[in-house]
Amino acid sequence: MLKKFWFLILLVSLFSCDNQSETEAKIEKIDVQFEVIRFDREFAEATPESLPALKSEYPFLFPKQYPDSVWVQKLNDSIQQEIETEVARVFPEFSEEEGELHSLFQHVKYYFPDFNVPDVITITSEVDYKNKTLYTGDYLFVSLDTYLGEEHKFYIGIQDFLKKNFRKEQIAVDAAAEIAGNYVPKADSRTFLSHMLYYGKVLYLKDKFIPFKSDAEKMGYTEKEFEWAQANEDQIWRYFIENELLYDTDSQLYSRFLYPAPFSKFYLQLDAESPSRLGQFIGWNIIRAYMDKNDVSIKKMLNTPAEEIFNKANYKPKK
Repeated sequence: MLKKFWFLILLVSLFSCDNQSETEAKIEKIDVQFEVIRFDREFAEATPESLPALKSEYPFLFPKQYPDSVWVQKLNDSIQQEIETEVARVFPEFSEEEGELHSLFQHVKYYFPDFNVPDVITITSEVDYKNKTLYTGDYLFVSLDTYLGEEHKFYIGIQDFLKKNFRKEQIAVDAAAEIAGNYVPKADSRTFLSHMLYYGKVLYLKDKFIPFKSDAEKMGYTEKEFEWAQANEDQIWRYFIENELLYDTDSQLYSRFLYPAPFSKFYLQLDAESPSRLGQFIGWNIIRAYMDKNDVSIKKMLNTPAEEIFNKANYKPKK
């Protein structure tokens, strides 16, 4: 009996791998055309004389309320010049990142054929880490001075939980999250469960959009943080259930378990060991369980209410 069971498991696993390989083979053939525009470099090389031509070419990057004197001052600003020097040093070229974005766009196009492939514009933003990437439909803006490496001198004073992801390897991950946000409807209620599953849906789309990234990278965790989350999944879930948090509408739960922070806030001794956003991690696993156990399309899942997903997921954390 046991031999039959393991044989069935092996068959299912092989079938799943074959399907995955077949899907990836189709995705690799999808033609996506886009241009990478190194605006950061063009602005660094601009002069007061060439500024009008640059403004004419990229009017959307020069808000009309600012006079030319503001941009001329920025061209000559020593801090801006230092930022440009460091960006040029870390990103002398962009081919590896372009390759990952190409693969990301192919995957999005496969799952959402109506996806508008954007041109990629690299910029600097005086380390505006709240807007590292921005997807507008026509363009994907990438702020290169927020990806110089977590130990870079520009990031002194920024908390570790933020700057650990200021690495070039996270560009495609952040872009995937930006694009996924366009397809995931807002949480359908104020409950903690609804907001958990909102983030779970975003992370599930990352599974599909960037399979070449690790689960830790998709979460923005270090490998050690991700291992902690996996090892404690059962305890995290038990805490949520025992404290009746799923249908709680207290917005403080979002900052405790869903938003970036130094750690998640259980108000227990284990807090200091835990990574933040563990509610997102659990939401992700609930969505994965739902998709594994129900024959529904991604689009159907995205528009299914949180409570229905939860009831049909039959989620059981790994012990």
